[in-house]
Amino acid sequence: MSTGTPIDTRALEAVLFVSDEPLTPAVLSQALEVDRRTVDDLCAGLQNELAERGSGLVLRNVAGGWRLFTDPETQPVVERFVLSSRQARMTKAALETLAIVAYKQPVTRHQVSAIRGVNADGVLRALVDRGLVEEAGRDEGPGRPLLYATTPMFLERLGLASLAALPSLAPLLDASAEPAGARELAADPDKAEAREPNDVEPGGERGNVDADDAQAGGEPDAEQGDQRDDADESESDPLEG
Repeated sequence: MSTGTPIDTRALEAVLFVSDEPLTPAVLSQALEVDRRTVDDLCAGLQNELAERGSGLVLRNVAGGWRLFTDPETQPVVERFVLSSRQARMTKAALETLAIVAYKQPVTRHQVSAIRGVNADGVLRALVDRGLVEEAGRDEGPGRPLLYATTPMFLERLGLASLAALPSLAPLLDASAEPAGARELAADPDKAEAREPNDVEPGGERGNVDADDAQAGGEPDAEQGDQRDDADESESDPLEG
């Protein structure tokens, strides 16, 4: 490790920027390849630089490490931005994909795409970025594809204690399986009453009407037969003459 001329604070600032937790002097010393005394000097120098140039970031020593925070004076703007992004409406594709993951989890990307009938790669990535879906291991099938499941944030946003509190799909499935005619009659009882007179039992009036029709249909056939015989006789007369 170098103990000579201090390195530029840009490297320290970049490492702190990409970290989502406080970094101890030991970790920074290893990352920057300098001793801990140099790390302390660099952190103090970066604190002064941020304050002097009026940066929107401040460097603080918290929980035994160093971490970048937004300047307290920028709180109203940052808070408004964060709240507005959280309230951004999700697309229909995102809602459909999230519902599939919630009810089928753990589920692979291919399974989600098969259910929706379209490629779901981009939508899943967006849900992961939102923190609503996360990787949950790998499937034991061929290729060992990634499995996806919902996150605690998903439950928090929906106000659910656990996945067991998700609404049951059984009523929706029963409704979709019910014949359309039955749903129509249930919605409008008057239509059901209007249809009752047409429901004739076998052998009733409708059966008698069909029998009469059959008899009426048979008589013209006999008459036509007699007419054809007369025609044959009339055609034979010239030959006899």
